Amino acid sequence: MTDAVNKARERTAPAGRQPPPTDVAAAVPGQRHPSVFEPATLALIVLLSLFGAAIGLQLVVTLGVTPNTSLIGVLAAMALARLPLGLFRRYRSIHVQNLAQSATAAATFGAANCLLVPMGVPFLLGRPDLVLPMFAGAFLAMLLDAYLLYRMFDSRVFPATGAWPLGVAVAETIKAGDEGGRKVVLMGIGFAVGLAGAFFRIPMAAFGFAFLGNIWALSMFGIGLLLRGYSGTLADFAPFAAIVPRGDLMAAYVPHGVLIGASLVVIFEIARVLLKPAAAAVESSGATSDAELRRSLGFGTVCYLAIAALIAAIGGMMSEMSPGMLILFVLYAPFAAYVHELIVGLAAMHSGYFPAFAVALVTLIIGIMIGFPVPALALLAGFSVATGPAFADMGFNLKAGHILRGGGADPAFEREGRLQQLIAGMFGFVIAGIMVLVTHQMFFGQNLVPPVDKVYAATILAGVTPGVAWQLFFWAIPGAILQLAGGPKRQIGVLFATGLLIASPLAGWAVAVAITVRLIWRRLRGPDSESDMQVFAAGAIAGDVLFSLFDAVIKSVRR
Repeated sequence: MTDAVNKARERTAPAGRQPPPTDVAAAVPGQRHPSVFEPATLALIVLLSLFGAAIGLQLVVTLGVTPNTSLIGVLAAMALARLPLGLFRRYRSIHVQNLAQSATAAATFGAANCLLVPMGVPFLLGRPDLVLPMFAGAFLAMLLDAYLLYRMFDSRVFPATGAWPLGVAVAETIKAGDEGGRKVVLMGIGFAVGLAGAFFRIPMAAFGFAFLGNIWALSMFGIGLLLRGYSGTLADFAPFAAIVPRGDLMAAYVPHGVLIGASLVVIFEIARVLLKPAAAAVESSGATSDAELRRSLGFGTVCYLAIAALIAAIGGMMSEMSPGMLILFVLYAPFAAYVHELIVGLAAMHSGYFPAFAVALVTLIIGIMIGFPVPALALLAGFSVATGPAFADMGFNLKAGHILRGGGADPAFEREGRLQQLIAGMFGFVIAGIMVLVTHQMFFGQNLVPPVDKVYAATILAGVTPGVAWQLFFWAIPGAILQLAGGPKRQIGVLFATGLLIASPLAGWAVAVAITVRLIWRRLRGPDSESDMQVFAAGAIAGDVLFSLFDAVIKSVRR
């Protein structure tokens, strides 16, 4: 047994038991993964989940942002592990730290994005009677969302080898804290760069993600960001005047159309993957087989249909719509939620961003064009936006765990670790649900709702102007062409649309600079430089996340 493995075994061992190895470079057959239900681990998960949910709720209603608290969970576990008390020895385990960050992030996104945002839409539309039915549907959709990613992770659609940038950043942070030495120095440099950039309001998370994701996908993401930011200027130049609309691209429904076209191709690509046999069997490696992927998609379809029917029933939609329109709603709502989930998941896997609010707006606009009444649209918007964030977040967490567990070298250990992460995430989601159920009346009683809900409500009340269908169809064509050209491994159509949906030209420049540095770094240092770039990027993302979180908290308190 190597010294590294022995050292790792000492760090992770509970008192009086043979310790399992935790060295990420060495897979030892028969090792056991830490359990969520060990008292010290469970106490940490509950406390961090309460913290994450509280932070998420406060910031989403005051500033409209939901910070990623994964790194907060990691740092909290690391700090406690260094206290000279036997109770905290367990927190030295990199796998316990992985469970802690999984629960913390789940509680944050679950409370803010998956629950309070959906509930705010019917409240703003003057239908408080729909708030609790919306909560019930959103809560079930959130749990299903995370469970489906758990089942689909490491499949040909959502491979463990995918970029999942935030997951890589979390894993590298945990590894640096565990191993120390050169990695800590390199991460410290990245952290300082991220902190300095965030101080000057530069989106350093985008900068860091660009070191970790697919270069093709991220390049199109950056182009989309820049085009959205400078479309008005570009329209004044002759070469672009004929193809770039003047004014806000969102007002011209350009991002929506591009996303619709790319999304339709994504559905086709996923179907082709499921119908085309894999080149080699993957069962032996512990990966998700195509048969399991098909079963997961089928299971999700049935469950989403059931949740949509439940929402319609307890929301009283039978008295709001004709039988034909009710059937159409029960069919369209789960379809919209499923497409929203897949598109958000693909964007998160390749770029680190998941434009859940913007994609939900696209599904809402289509619902308005179908002709659903206002109460049904309120439920549709909430149901759609409830899916996606939990899906993407679970992907990030499982990617981090996959790296820390040795990249699947021990399939049994990998499967056990994923299951424990799922349980930790579900703890976070359930605690988020309890927090929202207890506090939502306090927020709504003060007219504190997530700002994005005002956009959904205003869109529902205003309807869509004539000609929107043509605009969506027209811009869907280039979106479909881009997606087809890039293929399922690059997802350039989805990422270009994602960039167009985000109003942050500075993020576009950050991506462009990072990709340039990445290419130069690789040319000078060779393929072996990838590991160094990942550690540096993890530090930059951590610096941005921590500065943004504390800055947001301070602003929220001042308000």
